[in-house]
Amino acid sequence: MNFDDLKLIAPILEAVKKGGYTVPTPIQCQAIPAILSGRDMIGCAQTGTGKTAAFAIPILQLLHNQQLQENTRKKIRALILTPTRELAVQIGQKFYAYGKHLTLKHAIVHGGVNQQSQVRILNQGVDILIATPGRLLDLMNQRVIDLSNVRIITLDEADRMLDMGFIADVRKIITKISPQRQSLMFSATMQGEIMKLAQSILKDPIKVSVSPESPTALNIKQEIYLVDRSKKGELLVHLLQTKAKGSTLVFTRTKSGANRVANLVNGAGIHAEAIHGNKSQGARQRALDTFKAKKTQVLVATDVASRGIDISALDNVINFEIPNVPETYVHRIGRTGRAGLSGMAISLCDWEEKRHMRNIMRLINQDIPVVEGHPFPAKMSGSDASPSQTARPPRHTHRKGPSASSSRPFRSGGSRTGDKKRWPPGRKQRFGR
Repeated sequence: MNFDDLKLIAPILEAVKKGGYTVPTPIQCQAIPAILSGRDMIGCAQTGTGKTAAFAIPILQLLHNQQLQENTRKKIRALILTPTRELAVQIGQKFYAYGKHLTLKHAIVHGGVNQQSQVRILNQGVDILIATPGRLLDLMNQRVIDLSNVRIITLDEADRMLDMGFIADVRKIITKISPQRQSLMFSATMQGEIMKLAQSILKDPIKVSVSPESPTALNIKQEIYLVDRSKKGELLVHLLQTKAKGSTLVFTRTKSGANRVANLVNGAGIHAEAIHGNKSQGARQRALDTFKAKKTQVLVATDVASRGIDISALDNVINFEIPNVPETYVHRIGRTGRAGLSGMAISLCDWEEKRHMRNIMRLINQDIPVVEGHPFPAKMSGSDASPSQTARPPRHTHRKGPSASSSRPFRSGGSRTGDKKRWPPGRKQRFGR
C-alpha cells in the first residue's frame, strides 16, 4: 500500500510526497481510513512509527471538506491535547507540513511563554488548536478560547498525560466540547487507567494496535552496564568517548541531575546541553535546535522535556538513571531507531535499580544483555546477579545492634498487652540490606 491508496485529496497527497513519503507506516495504514470514516479510535503503536501523521492527515482532510461546505468564519473545529510544550510544537510542524496547500490555520498554545502572542493568533481565527492542558484551561477561564464548535478531539501521548497528572484537566476540557464529536486517542502504551479513560470518552471506538507484544522497536540494540552509582559519571564519559560517539540523548530523573550530568560531560571536552522544566521555552528550543543540527553531541534531558524530541537520525539513548515506571523506558529509547533506522539504547544500572530493569524486561517481554568487561565494573553487593534473574534484592530489616540476629523489624521492652513500642533513646532507625 502507498499513500495513493488511502484516498487522500490532492493537496495533502502532494505535501506528503514532497516530504519524501510514499509508503505509509502500519499505524497510518490502519488509522487514516478509520478516522476519515468518522469513527472514534484508540491507537497504540511504538514511539516513532508515525502516530502524528496518522491523525494529522485525516483531520486536515475532514476539516478541508467541511470548510468547502460551510464557508463560515474560522472557528476551532479540531483540538489536539498533548502533555508537553515540545510535543505541541512538533505536532504543529506536522500540521503545517501536511496542510501547506490548504487554507486551514492552526495555532499552538502552551505554557512557559507570554500568552499575548498566542492570544493574538487565536483572535485572528483558527481551525485547529494544539494545546497543553494547563495553558488551555487558563485561556478558557479567561474566555479567550471557545471549544463549543470542536468536532474532533485528539489525545496524544495519553499515557504520559496520566503520568503527569493531567487527566483531571483533560476531563474538564472535554466537558466543554459537544458530545457530537469524533474522539481519537493515541499512545505508545495502553495500560489499565488509560483504557478506563478511553471507555469514558470514546464511543464504540475502532482499536488500532501495532506490535503490542513488543513495545520497543526491534531495530534498537539494547544493553545494560552494571556500575556503582558513584562511577556512573566516569562510565558515561567513557562510553561517549569510545562507543556512543554520535548524537546521544542522555536521560536523568531530575532537573538538577540533568544539569550535573551536562556539566560533567562538558568538563570532559564533549559539548553537551541540558533541557528540563526549569529552563525557559526559548532556551529549551535553542538547545533542541543545536542538537538537531548536530552542533551539540549530547543532550541531557528529563522525561517530561524529552517528549517533543523528534529526531529522525538519533544514534544513541543512554539511561543515566533507570526509570521506575517501565513504560517510561519505552518512551525514552523510542527516541532512537525511528523511521526504520537502527539505534542504540544503553542503561547504566546500579544495584538499587536492578528491580526496575527486571520490571522493564517483563513489560517488553525480552531479556536485555549485560555488557561485561567494561572499565568500571560494579563492586556493590550482589553485582554478580543479572537484572533478568528472578532473585529479588534482600529485604530491608532493622538491626537492633551488632548482635542482633532476629528477622523482626525491631523489638521493644514493652509488654505484650499493648504498651507502645519505642526506639531506644539516642538510637535511630536503621535499615540494612
